[in-house]
Amino acid sequence: MSDTRHCPAVLIAAPASGQGKTTVTAALARLHRNQGRKVRVFKCGPDFLDPMILERASGAPVYQLDLWMVGAEESRRLLWEAAAEADLILIEGVMGLFDGTPSSADLARHFGVPVLAVIDGTAMAQTFGALALGLARYQADLPFAGVLANRVGTLRHAQLLEGSLTEGLRWYGGLSRETGIELPSRHLGLVQASELTDLDLRLDAAAKALGDSCQSSLPPPVAFAAPAPRTVEPLLAGVRIAVARDEAFAFTYGANLDLLRAMGAELSFFSPIHDRELPAADSLYLPGGYPELHHHALAANAPMLAAIRAHHQAGKPLLAECGGMLYLLDALTDVAGERAELAGLLPGEATMQKRLAALALQAVELPEGTLRGHTYHHSLTSTELEPIARGHSPNGGRGAEAVYRIGRLTASYVHFYFPSNPDATAALLAP
Repeated sequence: MSDTRHCPAVLIAAPASGQGKTTVTAALARLHRNQGRKVRVFKCGPDFLDPMILERASGAPVYQLDLWMVGAEESRRLLWEAAAEADLILIEGVMGLFDGTPSSADLARHFGVPVLAVIDGTAMAQTFGALALGLARYQADLPFAGVLANRVGTLRHAQLLEGSLTEGLRWYGGLSRETGIELPSRHLGLVQASELTDLDLRLDAAAKALGDSCQSSLPPPVAFAAPAPRTVEPLLAGVRIAVARDEAFAFTYGANLDLLRAMGAELSFFSPIHDRELPAADSLYLPGGYPELHHHALAANAPMLAAIRAHHQAGKPLLAECGGMLYLLDALTDVAGERAELAGLLPGEATMQKRLAALALQAVELPEGTLRGHTYHHSLTSTELEPIARGHSPNGGRGAEAVYRIGRLTASYVHFYFPSNPDATAALLAP
């Protein structure tokens, strides 16, 4: 008997970033969910903000798929598990369809998931067809479902775009450029789902617009082969880990928390902004987020800063990533030049930049083992600390991020993907 599972699936990609992939993916997820289907959405590559929106749209957890950071076998396992429960699997691509190594196209080809290309139709007519044809034919072995136009103007505009398609390319419809549908963004990407009070209204409006103009039938089923069996050792049995989670620290992978629980850890969540004390914990995990938007509030919470200093002084493990690391520095200055003094556990300061400072996949060889992840930040940090390790980008991307260590405190700009090395993760967080 075959362990292969079948589920309709499509990968939503685009010629470039900023074409509206997340809006279209979220609208598709909400459309099918509103029709009573169970939808599972995945995000190609490292990202925290898009999955927050996609979780709200689909009503189910959103995990990363990536042939390098997550790995082909772990990506296969996630898809195979989703195929057991879902009526539809949607995968949102990253950047442009063929951009990066590995690319969204590489993932689509590896798992046989057809690509639905989203193209921004703004200020374009028949050239839309040329762009669509290039995406469909650039790599001969790429499974291709069809094309959907985003930000369409009039009905006549949609007709021009559809009429430009050649060689039997399938038209999935056009989504209007109504402003009520578009999702707002800021320097690291989309605004966090929790900050959008009207998000469900936007998603329902986008779903309705998509349903009115596009085909809402399911794509053909895709066969997902069974992954190799895996066992997770209880390396963190009974270890209490406190995880920072609020509007300043929200960049956590669901797969990271799942792994910690699978290894036996007991997770509790706290807010460095609002809570006055830490939960009872053996270890602390400070993920990334937007501390620069809340640095005055973080600085004003003296009892929490004192509790985190006491945790460190007691020799307990503390893992801080990106925004979590900034919180542990002496001070943080935002783009307006406003400075706030913070935990002071790491000597040095960070200053926000208006331009991107680093964006790259990273592999870091730590004393505990090699962990994979990524870096994406707009701040620059100055410190006299000597790093214990530096990241390496597999495809030559900017950034060889430093990892700092003082006692059991480990801090870096790198957002680690824990399942890439469960043993190393456990060693970082075990008392």
